[in-house]
Amino acid sequence: MRTRRLITTTLLLTGTPGLVLAGAGRPAAAAPTTASVRFADAAGIRVERVQRIDDRQYAIRVGTAALGRAVDVRVLLPAGYDPSKTARYPVLYLFHGTGGRASDWVRKGGAEATTAGRPLITVMPDAGFDGDGGGWFTDWADPGTKLGPSRWETFHVGQLVPWIDRNLRTVAARRGRAVAGLSQGGFGAMSYAARHPDMFGSATSFSGAPDIAHDPLTAAGAYGVISYVAAVEDGVPPDAVFGSRVADAVNWRGHDPATLAANLRGTRLSLYTATGLPGPLDQGVPDPAAVGIEALTHQSTLTFHRRIQRLGIPSRFDDYTFGTHTFPYWARDLREEIGPLMSAFAHPSRPPARVSYESIDRTWTQWGWTISLDRRAPREFSRLSGATSAGFTLRSSGTATVTTPPSYRPGARYTVTVGGRRVTATAAASGRLTVTLPPNPRVTTVRAEIARR
Repeated sequence: MRTRRLITTTLLLTGTPGLVLAGAGRPAAAAPTTASVRFADAAGIRVERVQRIDDRQYAIRVGTAALGRAVDVRVLLPAGYDPSKTARYPVLYLFHGTGGRASDWVRKGGAEATTAGRPLITVMPDAGFDGDGGGWFTDWADPGTKLGPSRWETFHVGQLVPWIDRNLRTVAARRGRAVAGLSQGGFGAMSYAARHPDMFGSATSFSGAPDIAHDPLTAAGAYGVISYVAAVEDGVPPDAVFGSRVADAVNWRGHDPATLAANLRGTRLSLYTATGLPGPLDQGVPDPAAVGIEALTHQSTLTFHRRIQRLGIPSRFDDYTFGTHTFPYWARDLREEIGPLMSAFAHPSRPPARVSYESIDRTWTQWGWTISLDRRAPREFSRLSGATSAGFTLRSSGTATVTTPPSYRPGARYTVTVGGRRVTATAAASGRLTVTLPPNPRVTTVRAEIARR
């Protein structure tokens, strides 16, 4: 018997007009043979080789300057997919773990059987080179190692997502994208969702490490694991990935899902974890490493879950206690997750009425808002909060240039009031306003009010 503790908290989801996913909550009836797909270069990705493995599955070798070498991407299409038709499908980006490969979820995790009959595209990219320790889903602090640039976030988020959208009939919007992964890939799924909440409507961690910098005890363990993987499995300096835990602490926190948890408000979250104690799917004597690693990821998942609970952010939290860090459990987790995920695609949440977001980047765009900062610090947190067409609050240093979403009448003039100082801004033809705030030598909170003249 499976011993588990399942905690599910839910958001009220409102359907988005115009999006229809027939049979999204259940397997569909048998479909005709899937038509052949041609994958072309796009978004900085060069297609080097395409192999059609079976009716639904493609193995694709791609090159990109972001990585400096070729990597693999597996794609599972829905049965009956036809590029000449008008039907569009949501996409699940599904990541492997440390030492894994793009094929792992198909060979070991039952992904093809689990997604069979579902109106879903599943994309499983490499997150490391040739089964090494992995890239930790970030643009490395040291791009000059023997592994090359290692700009994994640029590849996955900046290139792979638009490449898939251009080559396949996707729902190319947040409501049609989900991200999930196991172990290191569970960290990556949550990190990408926290850093890019306007791109992914759902994020799932299977035995992941969604806290690498927030809880002090958990952060110490994470630093040890990441440094070990870099040095021993990747063969690079221990601080090559995120930088020094002391000198570059802000970079660690700026990619940490627990630190950025407030950005996940409104994202559908699922967390699956166990303690590492042998469970019903273990055969024979468990591998001590599978026991120990699951115990570490269990701690990380627990501290992340406590963090989002304190923030009032709901999640599906499945702590099934007995289970090791092995594929039989992750395959079962994916089978249990697929139904709720398809229901979420069918009934997506609306974008936030008031935008809040924080980042360490000098320039970032979220929910239609773009913030560009001219500041001394290469990395430093800035935070936009309570942003609507009537105004916003920004906490930052240096000179900030704010470009709004297209919420205004093109050519119309507006008054922007900042701390008693008033300036006039004219909406561009796109309906956006661009406002440059007064410079601040230190991190300062500024409120701007916007009104039609």
